Amino acid sequence: MTPEELAQAIHAALTAVVDAGEAALAVPAQVRVERPRSREHGDWATNVALQLAKGAGMPPRALADLLAARLRQAPGIEAVDVAGPGFLNITLEAASAGELARTIVETGAAYGTGESEKGRVVNLEYISANPTGPLHIGHTRWAALGDAMVRLLRATGAEVTAEYYINDAGGQVDKLGGSVLASLRGEPAPEGGYAGAYVDELAAAVQEAHPDILDRPHDEAIEAAWEVAYPVQMGAIQATLEQFNVHFDVWFSERGLHASGAVEQAVARLRAQGHVDDRDGATWLRTTDFGDDKDRVLIRANGVPTYFAADAAYYLSKKDRGFDEKIYLLGADHHGYINRLKAIAAAAGDDPEHNIEVKIGQLVDIGGERMGKRRGNAVYLDDLLEWIGADPVRYSLARYPADSPLSLDGEELRKQTNDNPVFYVQYAHARTANVARLASEDGVRRADGFDPALLDDPTEAALLALLGDFPRVVAQAAHLLEPHRVARYLESLAAAYHKWYDTRRVRPGADEPEVTDVHRTRLWLNDATGQVLANGLDLLGVSAPERM
Repeated sequence: MTPEELAQAIHAALTAVVDAGEAALAVPAQVRVERPRSREHGDWATNVALQLAKGAGMPPRALADLLAARLRQAPGIEAVDVAGPGFLNITLEAASAGELARTIVETGAAYGTGESEKGRVVNLEYISANPTGPLHIGHTRWAALGDAMVRLLRATGAEVTAEYYINDAGGQVDKLGGSVLASLRGEPAPEGGYAGAYVDELAAAVQEAHPDILDRPHDEAIEAAWEVAYPVQMGAIQATLEQFNVHFDVWFSERGLHASGAVEQAVARLRAQGHVDDRDGATWLRTTDFGDDKDRVLIRANGVPTYFAADAAYYLSKKDRGFDEKIYLLGADHHGYINRLKAIAAAAGDDPEHNIEVKIGQLVDIGGERMGKRRGNAVYLDDLLEWIGADPVRYSLARYPADSPLSLDGEELRKQTNDNPVFYVQYAHARTANVARLASEDGVRRADGFDPALLDDPTEAALLALLGDFPRVVAQAAHLLEPHRVARYLESLAAAYHKWYDTRRVRPGADEPEVTDVHRTRLWLNDATGQVLANGLDLLGVSAPERM
């Protein structure tokens, strides 16, 4: 019996109680079950009696007693206890609980997916780093978490577009172009510019494309340097993200916004909404009407649009492309953007409590021997990939909430010990694969038999309960946009699997002359665990190795 099937049984019991006239209440469309904190309290628990008792005009425990009497008659349920003020603790029959192993294996990669977020149309924008240098440690946290959020939302039925906003307009041209020219001249980078080995590499590409670059007028040389360096650097960013297993559906150019006239059109649309006025020669959006601390300039007195004007045009572009929800994942230094972006949404006629969400990621640092080894003084993502590897970095960033500052030890992440969470979880998956290989060599095949009643050991009950909880964990992590819930779940599942592995054998031992349904049924449970570990790791963008 899966948690969904148990929830349906509770729903049926509620309906029966109402139909029998034992209680007058509105039966909810869905009933929620949870794993109790202690295994001594059964396999599953529900507080539905506490939720509905007031509406029924009766004590919660009295309603719980009525439900318990019905549930005890339901097939697959071994015991139902009423605890405290009206909690229902439910224990499944071994055969009913064990059937989940077959369900998981047969469902495969789809187990854990659902439709809890179906109907949501989301644009999720993250990283959006300037194309003026490699991605650094400040971008890495949202790279891992943003991609995991996309995967979680899609796994639960949402329609999601992952988008990268390329800041390729305005001062970026002068900064990168001027830095490249300085490198070619052997001079220090200009103030506000960039330095490091990557700038020298870009300079070499520019020199090859334009041998006369230093003989050109300054403005022309800046533009020519940018036109060569920008696509090279953008390509390097994209290659690094692919290596980090992060994928974007849309690469949106800020320069394209300006070239298309979208910025001017956005100002006109906001003016038509009644929220734009002209003061001191400039054009302003009255964001204070919507809770911002001050009004914001859209067009400067010299006629040049501000970055805020581009932000407004970009928001309207998302709105026009049909995205009901726009989620922005911004860095730790962007707290001031929250109110102004919400003000843009409100000025555009949207509901800032629904149509836009802005999340701020706190700072992260990774210490160790290889900090900042190559390019200037910064720590770049491709350095981390070379030094630590994509899986440890991604998993370690995913297992903590984004709003908590984080400090990791790079050398610890490289260790293959049980103290390293990513190794611990990946090793559990590799162990399930190894067990399956060795069992096959001994002639243990799932197809030859399955008797779920044989999964009657406490370690098997604990493992099955965790496996059954996976869809709920995924749904909750997706709704709250908190990938760390999946990571922590996987660590609990790995611990339960290792404990089961130490207690129960899948392969026949020396004192077992032949393969029986005990071994075959345990193989189903082993493979079900491996499947859930793989599914969970995939939601985090982390591989599930079969050998370690």
